[in-house]
Amino acid sequence: MKTILVTGGAGFIGSNYINYILRAKKEIRVVNLDKLTYAANLDNIEQPNHPNYQFVKGDICDAQLVHNLFEEYQFQEVVHFAAESHVDNSIANPAVFVETNVNGTFNLLQTAYKLWMTAPFQHKTAFVKARFLHVSTDEVYGTLGEKGLFTEETPYAPNSPYSASKAASDMLVRSYFHTYGMPVLTTNCSNNYGPYQHDEKLIPTIIRKALKGEQIPIYGEGTNIRDWLYVEDHCKGIQKALEDGKLGETYNIGGKNERQNLYIAQYICKILDQQHPRAAKASYLELITFVKDRPGHDFRYAIDAQKIENELGWQAQENFETGIEKTINWYLKKYLQ
Repeated sequence: MKTILVTGGAGFIGSNYINYILRAKKEIRVVNLDKLTYAANLDNIEQPNHPNYQFVKGDICDAQLVHNLFEEYQFQEVVHFAAESHVDNSIANPAVFVETNVNGTFNLLQTAYKLWMTAPFQHKTAFVKARFLHVSTDEVYGTLGEKGLFTEETPYAPNSPYSASKAASDMLVRSYFHTYGMPVLTTNCSNNYGPYQHDEKLIPTIIRKALKGEQIPIYGEGTNIRDWLYVEDHCKGIQKALEDGKLGETYNIGGKNERQNLYIAQYICKILDQQHPRAAKASYLELITFVKDRPGHDFRYAIDAQKIENELGWQAQENFETGIEKTINWYLKKYLQ
């Protein structure tokens, strides 16, 4: 049975990926390495007692721990989610983003290289099919105007300490392919949403604030645009890239669901008006409030996913309106239980 390392598997996307793998891939053993920061939650794992699942608490920056895990489990694949990811936090405390996102990624790459290869471009026999997939973000490309899409050829232009740290980690992954022949792949995704997302993120914040009857904060005038991707669609795209992707390549994974932040808030409020009405026939829309925009706030992200669609046959199954209904139903159970 193949054993894979999933880093950051107690976080939002990582836990959804593990849940998907444990359901869909019976022949894979998963080791979940997670530091359990504030953004992680082991309750995100739906089958913690699954015979093919093992959790290890630890930091990807801990070189000795990572080395010991690679030696013990002889990982055939690494799916690397672990990262500091909240832009506001990166503005307040950028050092931890550099440490985790850059140094942590380097530590994983170097450890995998030592286990899998004897020298540059020389794989050990047992690891000729090894794979290292690095999960990144569309924020490395900077911001778009009203038109255009990010492609895999878009020059990097990160505008926050978070996106800069992810861009740096992407470059490290690329360098290990070109310098050492490491079997790496990178995926850059658009904004994810769905079950198990941390409360600090936009969509959970809108739902949580609404249900509490609190003001729903929207940056600026709410005109910033994001391309939204349902998290399970993302997980399936990651697996498709891992299994069938060309080594050394980058695959952009997007949902083709561009929406303004204000539209997101209004749409959620309208669904909540139907599914969990407020008292006295008041609308949740009345709670939307505009707050001062954050520094360096990118105007628009939008991904061109043609490469993974045409070359690997992946397609997003959910549009925003179908995915957000599933998401709201999940959070209603969470917040109202």
